[in-house]
Amino acid sequence: MNFPLTFRFKLFAFAPTIYVNDPAGGLMFFVKQKLFKLRDAINVFSDENQQQQVASINANSVIDFSAKFNITNNQGQSLGAIGRLGMKSLFRAHYEVFDHTGQGVGSIKEESVMARIMDSLIAEVPFVGVLSIYVFQPKYLLTDNAGTPIMRLKKVPSWTDRRFELERIAQRNDYEEYRDVLAFLMMVLLERHRK
Repeated sequence: MNFPLTFRFKLFAFAPTIYVNDPAGGLMFFVKQKLFKLRDAINVFSDENQQQQVASINANSVIDFSAKFNITNNQGQSLGAIGRLGMKSLFRAHYEVFDHTGQGVGSIKEESVMARIMDSLIAEVPFVGVLSIYVFQPKYLLTDNAGTPIMRLKKVPSWTDRRFELERIAQRNDYEEYRDVLAFLMMVLLERHRK
């Protein structure tokens, strides 16, 4: 995979829609989340017409604050999972990443709660709010079990949509990078109301 990847979603879309693009602007992943579902089930496509499904992400329980989301490829084989850590995620986003056997292989944590809070508060103030996109950029860091930084997702300034950039800090194999990018994709969907 070529990094950095760009995650973007429209501000006023009826159904949450995310585009993941490579550095050249090519579409890697497209998600249009279905509304009014009691159990999250997200289909990930490689095209905007939703003809070529490449993965799916499914919650293991209905409306659970600490649900685990299983990531599978288009053949139904497990790639891993991501799970929100209940009360630990109340004020600061904290997710665990699992491999295809269910073994914990890392965690994604919000780096600064204050940046997210200020971004959310100031963004709502008329005229002043537009400046928040240049001052406060929430960041999320993926580390392995030893605490080594692997990837960082950060909000970047944009007037037309919500935009995040995912950078690679340490090299992983293709399977791990694919799983980790999809884990960040699910995290963005879960955290979008807090950005």
